Amino acid sequence: MKKNEAENPWTRLSGEMKYENPWIKVTEDKVKNPVGNDGIYGVVHFKTHAVAIIPLDEHNNTLIVGQYRYPLSSYEWEVVEGGCPEGTSPLETAKRELIEEVGLRAEKFEMILEMQLSNSTTDELSYTYIARGLTYVGEEPEEDEKLTIRKLPFEELYQMVMNGEIRDGLSIGSILKAKALLDAGKI
Repeated sequence: MKKNEAENPWTRLSGEMKYENPWIKVTEDKVKNPVGNDGIYGVVHFKTHAVAIIPLDEHNNTLIVGQYRYPLSSYEWEVVEGGCPEGTSPLETAKRELIEEVGLRAEKFEMILEMQLSNSTTDELSYTYIARGLTYVGEEPEEDEKLTIRKLPFEELYQMVMNGEIRDGLSIGSILKAKALLDAGKI
């Protein structure tokens, strides 16, 4: 790595918390930008990590969920996703969310992706797992989830990404990584 690539060109002068709830904290920092001018920078700190799960059966069929997403006022299809609270491992969260959202237990989980979801404004990190060896045990949705479950071949799910039917960034990144690994025979 070149020396310039590792240097931080920003100077934080001060910071003020503007908003906080159980899931996020928003701060506004007074900064000197990379050319030395005064400015502000807003940062959204997530109190959880995002976890995505792509369950695959022996024929590479999968389950996805559809739900209304309040911030965008739209109904979206996504992979199984959930928040990983501080003090909980992403794997524990993957196991919990797989049961909650689609009612499945898995014998094997393999992490395939770690991702920064929107690093220009947030510190949110995500982890994606492939789940295999599936057994249906019944869904246990949270009170704020009204989900539609859809079973489909993984290849059809991939085409939903390519056709723009899936727009969630975590889902897209997870599906594209899974597709590359499946095509290479690595999962």
